[in-house]
Amino acid sequence: MYKHNLTVLNEFILLGITERLELQAPLFWLFLIIYMISVVGNLSMIILTKIDSKLQTPMYCFLRYLAITDLGYSTAVGPKMLINFVVDENTISYYFCATQLAFCVMFINGELFILSAMSYDRYVAICNPLLYTVIMSQRMCWVLVAIIYLYSTFVSLLVTMKIFNSSFCGYNVIRHFYCDSLPLLSLLCSKTHEIKLIILVLAAFDLISSLLTVLFSYVLIIVAILKINSAEGRHKAFSTCGSHLTVVVVFYGTLIFMYVQPKSSHSFDTDKMVSIFYTLVIPMLNPLIYSLRSKDVKYALHRTLGQLCNKFSQSSLYHMIHVNYFTGFKLFSVCLQRG
Repeated sequence: MYKHNLTVLNEFILLGITERLELQAPLFWLFLIIYMISVVGNLSMIILTKIDSKLQTPMYCFLRYLAITDLGYSTAVGPKMLINFVVDENTISYYFCATQLAFCVMFINGELFILSAMSYDRYVAICNPLLYTVIMSQRMCWVLVAIIYLYSTFVSLLVTMKIFNSSFCGYNVIRHFYCDSLPLLSLLCSKTHEIKLIILVLAAFDLISSLLTVLFSYVLIIVAILKINSAEGRHKAFSTCGSHLTVVVVFYGTLIFMYVQPKSSHSFDTDKMVSIFYTLVIPMLNPLIYSLRSKDVKYALHRTLGQLCNKFSQSSLYHMIHVNYFTGFKLFSVCLQRG
């Protein structure tokens, strides 16, 4: 029976966000705008932290990889969700579903640990400023990011392979707008106790360990800030981690709400709303938060835009002079021939 189901099942049907037809068009345009803002914002942050000389510090190195991660999991979900708003059947192939699950798990898991690494970076910058360049070098940033992505890839492959190597029943309707682990587990015919235990242990370890790193770092940061005598000094120290703290509260708050809610109030509709927030809204908010709250990012953006405007104006001026010169030369030649 299982063998038959495995050979026949080659696609899934996604229920999507809503079945109400009158909401399809407004939601399509709303999420298209959110996704486009997310893409432009995160690509801008990636390019800005790469080309601007004032943003070549470990903090902005982590910020660049945070933007890559945000862009990754919003792109793993967003385009397919938008397509499903305009097609009649919301289907997704078996292998594309596995790929989507793998990338979502990898990027969301990576975001947890990148945020915790950024917390440690802020702790070193405020509590050990004289040793900051020694402890948190560009090399250390790359090593931490490499470890984070290697571990996240391992977790992603383990979860994906455990689910998709199991036996699916004939029922292939996923009660979600993308391939997530919990809705897929409800479609399995084989025993899911082992897979659920693996997912629970990994999710608990990742969430608790990264959250403890963040909390421990910020407790030490607050203690160090309170020891500063001047109010201006305390404000300056706190402003260096204000953007990161805002992003941490939004992201961890969303995940905690999703995984800690009691079973009695748990529903797939609630999961959909929370999933929309952390797969589409948060990737849009993160670059906006950093660009609005970080003076370094704002100044870098102004410098880059100013340089682009200067290059464009110089190019336009050169083109105008070039065209006018040759036009005048041609007119002068014609006048000489007539004369």
